[in-house]
Amino acid sequence: MAEPAYVSIAGEIARDIRSGALPAGTQLRSYSELAKQHGVSEIVIRKVVDLLLRQGLVYTVERRGTFVASRPTLVRVSPERQMEDPEVTFGNESAAGADDVQIERQTASIRADDELAALLGVSLGSEVTHVVTKASESGRPISISDSYQPPGTDVAAANILEETMADRPPVPAHAEWLAVAPGDFVKTVHQRFLTTDDRVLMVADVSYPKDRYDSFVFRMALDPQP
Repeated sequence: MAEPAYVSIAGEIARDIRSGALPAGTQLRSYSELAKQHGVSEIVIRKVVDLLLRQGLVYTVERRGTFVASRPTLVRVSPERQMEDPEVTFGNESAAGADDVQIERQTASIRADDELAALLGVSLGSEVTHVVTKASESGRPISISDSYQPPGTDVAAANILEETMADRPPVPAHAEWLAVAPGDFVKTVHQRFLTTDDRVLMVADVSYPKDRYDSFVFRMALDPQP
């Protein structure tokens, strides 16, 4: 099935932004000009710009127009987005779609050391499932994560997602995948998936290249208090 016109056009513009053909600060053509260029209606172009805005690739200035952002913004929807497969998350983010995204997973059973036992609230030496997930876009590494959980744990049952962000030097395996020079920083996110009684279902550490995102936006639904 052919992809919608607005997705195809947004993907074309996104590739020009990521390649540098449209540098940061460049003003996009007007809706009418873009519509004429691509042979579509202005309604389609509004969908194009809306998609690029949601991905943080552009920003708008009232009465002036739409401009290329210096770096995209990562919008993290918690906890719903964290339950998505990486193929879906990065496929939606890239605008070009999932075809440009490659995911590698390695799963192993390990024994909990002192640190893992404390993080997961399990006994020292307990069996833990360790998953390494590596993501790349058009051959460029864009993310790597380590997640740990007791076997059989249903992470979808988590009620709370706690995330701690920092710019710091990555652990060696993350530095190697992201091709980070010694001493350089990356954006890191430490996650804990919890139940309402604070039982830890999974912990994860995610690293992104520092220059991939300009900022992180966290959005989640809050249960109203009586």
